[in-house]
Parts: sequence; structure tokens; C-alpha cells
Amino acid sequence: MSTGRILELGRPLRTSILLKPASGSRLVHTGKSSVQLQPLPPSASTDILNKQRLLRPTSPHLSIYKPQVTSVLSIGNRAVGGALSVLLYGFSLAYLFAPGTFDSTHVVEFVAGLPDSVKYAGKAILAAPFAFHSLNGMRHLAWDMGKFMTIKKVYQTGYAVLAGTAVSTVVLMLL
Repeated sequence: MSTGRILELGRPLRTSILLKPASGSRLVHTGKSSVQLQPLPPSASTDILNKQRLLRPTSPHLSIYKPQVTSVLSIGNRAVGGALSVLLYGFSLAYLFAPGTFDSTHVVEFVAGLPDSVKYAGKAILAAPFAFHSLNGMRHLAWDMGKFMTIKKVYQTGYAVLAGTAVSTVVLMLL
């Protein structure tokens, strides 16, 4: 018999008695019970980890949470920011790589030939995300300065962003 140390998860080290059975495996006696240990090949650790991962509980998904003003505005701000970036880069690349048909003169002539309803709809489609992202960005800058950090103020500024977006969209659309 030999004395060794066994590390159990979440427990301090304690002295144990190691016994050598005839089969080549080790029998560890921890005082309360005996555990038989068998040597495993290195590839077995990956299999053991994969089996353990399958037994882990799945993290809660967004679908189980009730949407709140804060989460909806946060997700919306990121989505709108990404969409505006894609639009800007797409327009810039088209302007660079299609110079004969996509210069300012051709764009102005094309838009001038559209019906008024299509022009207003296009303006609204561009103005709403721009206004929302701009106003929500100012809200985030205020938070960075430590202002409006209570739950009540966060909700108030969220509703103010939505109202400001609606008003700004109408004003930009009518210009």
C-alpha cells in the first residue's frame, strides 16, 4: 500500500490509500468508498468530453424571454447599424466600380423619373434607420457620461428615442 493525494472537484486535497489489484488497474480507497481507476488511451479523453457536452443543459434562448424596450432597442440598434454600413459600402463600391452608369447625374435623373409615392417611400426607408441609429447613439453617449442610468430613465430615454425617430422620419421625408 502507498499513500497518495487525490483531488476531487470543489474539495481540498486529502490523503488516500492506493491499492494495486492484480488486474493492472488501480483501486483508490478515499476513506468513504473505493473507486477503481483504469488507464485510458489519449484519444479517449476527447470521447469522454464529447459525451459530457451532450449531457450539459442548453442555455436559455432569446425565444423564452419576454421582449423589453431595452432589449428590442439594443438589438434594433445593432441591426440598423449593420444595415446602414452595408448600404454605405455597397453604394460606395457601386460608385467606384460602375463609373459610367452610376455617377451622380445618372442617380439624380433616375430618382427624378420616379413617382412621388416611390420617392417618399424611399426617403422613409432611408430616414427611419438613420434617425433611429443617430438618436440611439446619442442615448448611448449619455450613458457613457453616466447620465440616465436608472431603470426608469433607461425606459424614458428608450421611448424618447422611438418618438424622436418617428418625428425625425416624417420631417426628413417631407424635406
